Amino acid sequence: MVNQYRTHNCNELRISDVNKEVRLAGFVQTIRNLGKMVFIDLRDENGITQIVITDQEKIDVKNITKECTITVTGKVVERSNKNNSIPTGDIEVVVNSVTVLGKCRNSLPFEINIEGQNVREDLRLEYRFLDLRNEKIHKNIHLRSKILKDFRNVMDELGFIEIQTPILANSSPEGARDFLVPSRLHPGEFYALPQAPQQFKQLLMVSGFEKYYQIAPCFRDEDPRADRSPGEFYQLDFEMSFATQEDVFDVIETILPKVFKENTDWKVDEGPFIKIPFREAMEKYGTDKPDLRNPLVICDLTDIFEGTEFNAFKNKTVKAITTENMEEKPRKFFDNMSKYAIEELEAKGLAWVKVDENSNLTGGISKFIDDERKEKIFEKMNIKPGNAIFFIADECDKAVKIAGDIRIKLGVELDLLEKDCYKFCFIVDFPMYELSDEGKIDFSHNPFSMPQGGLEALETKDPLEICAYQYDAVCNGYEILSGAVRNHDQEIMIKAFEIAGYSVDDVKGKFGALYNAFSYGTPPHAGAAPGIDRIVMLLAKEDNIREVIAFPKNKKARDLLMKAPSKVFDKQLEEVHIKLNLDN
Repeated sequence: MVNQYRTHNCNELRISDVNKEVRLAGFVQTIRNLGKMVFIDLRDENGITQIVITDQEKIDVKNITKECTITVTGKVVERSNKNNSIPTGDIEVVVNSVTVLGKCRNSLPFEINIEGQNVREDLRLEYRFLDLRNEKIHKNIHLRSKILKDFRNVMDELGFIEIQTPILANSSPEGARDFLVPSRLHPGEFYALPQAPQQFKQLLMVSGFEKYYQIAPCFRDEDPRADRSPGEFYQLDFEMSFATQEDVFDVIETILPKVFKENTDWKVDEGPFIKIPFREAMEKYGTDKPDLRNPLVICDLTDIFEGTEFNAFKNKTVKAITTENMEEKPRKFFDNMSKYAIEELEAKGLAWVKVDENSNLTGGISKFIDDERKEKIFEKMNIKPGNAIFFIADECDKAVKIAGDIRIKLGVELDLLEKDCYKFCFIVDFPMYELSDEGKIDFSHNPFSMPQGGLEALETKDPLEICAYQYDAVCNGYEILSGAVRNHDQEIMIKAFEIAGYSVDDVKGKFGALYNAFSYGTPPHAGAAPGIDRIVMLLAKEDNIREVIAFPKNKKARDLLMKAPSKVFDKQLEEVHIKLNLDN
């Protein structure tokens, strides 16, 4: 069948095509009117071809504007001034007809494909259909498509089958607020959009599907971040029957390196990945998503400063980070680090000292550190001449967090991060429970996880000391996967939720399907869910997750293109039995 709009794409024509009659179609990227001749860069999804109009009496160029779509016919000729930066740079097409297929306004809200232009993100998102024409963003969406295909190929090779689970589901306490959907047919009752297909995938294991996966949409009413899309995100959700934690790790260590290697020329870690217990990660890196490209580690010096009269450290948790080759760093560097800690991290301050060529402490708080404490610090942190030591002192949890952020900042400012690589690790042994802001015991991770030690641990141990078979995978400082060995025992399920304040009736009411299913020979099972959006963001080498999503929400969780969320008609509210109370 002959295409009436084009015979070739805009990246196809070469010197061997000279004298061919061709038809091309695409967007007008640039127009250069030199009077006798008009040069147009014609762009489609595949590339650019220069076209030339030599007869303006025959071809009216007044209706041709930037970003309008046209189809042209003409002859391929060799260019006199060749362009080595594009594949079609040896040729151009001298056209004999031009048809405008889609008109475009003379004024654009912003220029397309202009590098370095500073366009407000909200304006880009309002006109996302134009923003997506940008070559860089366009390539990101193509990359996303390929990554999804690669994930599916690997899962198929590993024997998993793809099964879709419901979008209209039940409300479930899984760590974030639900999006609720009122029911028209059942007044006063609500569906919830799934935060994850958690219960459904466990039910599939009960049903005898031993290896399930899907590219699952997940919905959580969370605040936006640069690495988190508000409202909805996608994950590669998978689950396996008769599987241990190590079995899941084997699958992950197959999936991630394979997909990453298919889509980057950077170095990619092979399995087995480093395994770091949660508490060790917090001690050494101040975060449960450490960037292992950064060689800096945090050291706890609280015991060394016990009994100190230095008020800034008195009765505080004291963390420290040492850096090398600091002898030439000016005072301004240290002052800027202190300013960052105070203004950005809300720290009380950032103390520091330098170590001179004679191993003496200089600058900063050196006069407050006596020789005995100095020797202990040197031994514990392996301090050498030329080092600097940064100190963070505060309440325990705050000191840990601030130290983690200072470690990241120092790694960037001192250019310490290993280049052009993806480094993976597993964070394991997450606490089963944590204290909420109100001081209540709550689940710290996934409520459907198996506690280490099973029922005995739940009955005999301090809940805050119980670890779970829960794990995350981290890449370059981003959590890209979360998973767990699942609880598949009705008695353990009841006890686990009881500790978090849920009664048996609560469990039966909220998780009735799982509770009931666990009475019918449930196999042990485990799984995980790599986050698609973050993985694409990493492979696209972007810092903002919105750059790899076709139609993202903005920083305030608004869809500026479709104007959502928006008000609805009273009639629609009546149909779902809802009255608004906006006074509170």
